[in-house]
Amino acid sequence: MLGAFTISPDKLFAVLTAISFAAGLNVYATLATLGLLAHAGVFPLPPGLHILASWYVIAAACALFLVELFADKIPAFDLLWNALHTFIRVPIAALLAYRATAQLSPGLQLLATLLGGAIAMAAHSGKTAVRAAVTPSPEPFSNFALSLGEDALAVSLTWFATRHPYGAATIAVLFVLVVIVLLHWVVRALKNMLRRARKELDVISSGA
Repeated sequence: MLGAFTISPDKLFAVLTAISFAAGLNVYATLATLGLLAHAGVFPLPPGLHILASWYVIAAACALFLVELFADKIPAFDLLWNALHTFIRVPIAALLAYRATAQLSPGLQLLATLLGGAIAMAAHSGKTAVRAAVTPSPEPFSNFALSLGEDALAVSLTWFATRHPYGAATIAVLFVLVVIVLLHWVVRALKNMLRRARKELDVISSGA
């Protein structure tokens, strides 16, 4: 049974910050966790998100989570899976933020929507970048361990956000900063690699 929603706007933004990051990692796990917590009366959802407590939505999210549980752990295929989910995780995170803040002013609702999408994109981009770096490894265990860790983080961060919003938001922001540094390092590494490859081609061309 759903309880009354009485959370303050600043606490709501903190919850959405953590949930958006979790959705960027695994949107199905995030939706299923929110729905189950709301259905159990642990966390009252905003009126715009009451649909998440429906058993139909919970069952669909759990089923898709099981699909991702296996698909996301197959080397090489996981890169295609994550690329396709750019068009799922980010829009759903933005939609969650939009629906959750329907009772706020249009300006705050727009801000929440943009932040939700941006944070989810950061989480998704960091996940994809790490996978791209790990996938070439000949052993499958690192890929499997990373995927399990991401799933566990999505579920635990979602739950933690409902109990300790500000702490969860702080964790999410720290992860976003790590992702920014990581992506900067990846881009610089790729530029250096292309620069070395160009020099090698120049040497080969001049020798010929």
